[in-house]
Amino acid sequence: MNGFNSAADFLTSIPAFIVAIGVLVAVHEFGHFWVARKLGIRVLRFSIGFGRALWKRVSAKDQVEYVIAAIPLGGYVKLLDEREGNVEPADAPYAFNRQPVWKRVAVLLAGGDADGFVSSLLHACSSGGLSRNESSPGM
Repeated sequence: MNGFNSAADFLTSIPAFIVAIGVLVAVHEFGHFWVARKLGIRVLRFSIGFGRALWKRVSAKDQVEYVIAAIPLGGYVKLLDEREGNVEPADAPYAFNRQPVWKRVAVLLAGGDADGFVSSLLHACSSGGLSRNESSPGM
């Protein structure tokens, strides 16, 4: 048995899968985005998905381009980096490659950390949290 009772079950599971992957990607990329901004690294683009942009907006405040693209199986955060093109001298201090190693590592680890935080939060909410008796059997 494959777990689907009908073709309709299978067809409704496809959009659910796409939404779930989209949420996971968004959380992961937001981790990179949030930490980079908090550490003073310029973010150029925050994209959920790959391929042709279905929706695009450029923030008037900081010129970050926000994108939702056609294929929601991944995403990326594009940071200012002198290795990828010319950077104005005034913007150079905000480039990823100019940051100390600890800041670069923090940005790289932030995606997985965001995933772990959200999954822990969802687990705690779905299981009703941990009570003293559940976490300490025998007490």
